[in-house]
Amino acid sequence: MLGDRWSLLIIRDMMLRGFRTYKEFLECYEGIATNILADRLRKLVAYGIITTETDASDGRKVIYSLTAKGIDLAPVLTEMVLWAAAHEDTGNQALVRLMREDKKKFLAGVRQRWADRHSARP
Repeated sequence: MLGDRWSLLIIRDMMLRGFRTYKEFLECYEGIATNILADRLRKLVAYGIITTETDASDGRKVIYSLTAKGIDLAPVLTEMVLWAAAHEDTGNQALVRLMREDKKKFLAGVRQRWADRHSARP
């Protein structure tokens, strides 16, 4: 389910950067190919990690959201980010610092933003 780097990067971008559209994922600095992105999004939907809905303002646009199952990956992703930062240079030291300073508070914030986004739905 999460055995490839692209799936984890998509989940990371949804969770930490608030990405919700195909275009946002496509523009990530890692440079994912369109066919790989489409395949991973399909698989993440099939696994129940993310869900889709049509954008109310543009019916051609799909909005991706983490499910409850997906947001439960927050502690796992946090640990992976911290592990990577301990062993390699990372471009987002501010985020790593927040995670290190108070991991519980950081995770509570991630979950709260997710809950707020889901409670605002019609």
